Amino acid sequence: MPLTPDESTRYSRQIMLDEIGEEGQERLKNSSILCIGTGGLGSPAILYLAAAGVGTIGLIDPDQVDLSNLHRQILHDTDRTDTPKLASARDRLAKINPHIKIIEHPGRFDTGNCLDLLSGYDLILDGSDNFPTRFCANDAAFFQKKPLIHGAISQFEGQVTVFAPHLGGPCYRCLLPEPPPEGAVPT
Repeated sequence: MPLTPDESTRYSRQIMLDEIGEEGQERLKNSSILCIGTGGLGSPAILYLAAAGVGTIGLIDPDQVDLSNLHRQILHDTDRTDTPKLASARDRLAKINPHIKIIEHPGRFDTGNCLDLLSGYDLILDGSDNFPTRFCANDAAFFQKKPLIHGAISQFEGQVTVFAPHLGGPCYRCLLPEPPPEGAVPT
């Protein structure tokens, strides 16, 4: 789908980059990403994805906005405490970019829904904070041959990894075959 005149103006500063151009911006517009978690990792990521013009952003997060989240979860604000993170995220992203589609998936990402959820997206962004969800995201992305961006953070240390099973690359289980015992590693 081509860009509207408003979108061409909105994204003009990135369209001028040789690496993006109008064709690249149209690819972003026609792309879809599922973000697992709208907290400390997902929050800044989806702000930038929305601003950049990714056409469809799916969100899954079962939590409520808590006052203790606000120093690091920049998507949410004080007025949204005690509300579902999905509603907070949807409202904020709609204000940032009215041209994109936000799809809310209430509940947890788990083995009962992961394959259905992933089937409608081009790329998976895992910003979860627990090993069962990370392994579930990996397994579903691996079996559906979808790229997975995995992020994790603990205190002042973080990591980000891109797994490309669609290109025959390794997966999360290649690095960590089984989850560590509960409580052995901070999440």
